[in-house]
Amino acid sequence: MIRQCRHSDFAAMYSIINSAALAYKGAIPADRWQEPYMTADELAEEISAGVVFWCWEEAGSLLGIMGIQDVKDVTLIRHAYTHPACQRKGIGSQLLQHLAAQTKRPLLMGTWADAKWAIQFYEKLGFSLVSEEEKNILLRKYWNIPARQVETSVVLSNTPVKELALEQK
Repeated sequence: MIRQCRHSDFAAMYSIINSAALAYKGAIPADRWQEPYMTADELAEEISAGVVFWCWEEAGSLLGIMGIQDVKDVTLIRHAYTHPACQRKGIGSQLLQHLAAQTKRPLLMGTWADAKWAIQFYEKLGFSLVSEEEKNILLRKYWNIPARQVETSVVLSNTPVKELALEQK
């Protein structure tokens, strides 16, 4: 079942993020890797900044989570993770489809450029990589991330980005 995460889910969310994020170790630049991948304080900051997390729950256990955040004139998909033992079973696809149905705004998501499996997952669901120039503008406009992360990331969109105002702000 898909439902919105509650405060009582925090520990399970934290665990899923950090166990699933181990797949990125070695695929992202070493200077961007940390353990844990996301600290509890960072997760709390994301929630405070307006990321609304949804989860896939079975038999009382969270198996996957995904966040959604309205920023300016778009909606961002944030922190999409499925428990490693439950990956490739459609949980991420169903969460993404559920979140996409909640908005009429353009959807954007960022991921690491070398995380080819993540890029393929989003492309399979109808998202397209934006150009390098567009990526640089979008990451600076809609995300609050370090310059080094901008360099090593990609952005995918479900809408042609020419429809977005791409002037830098």
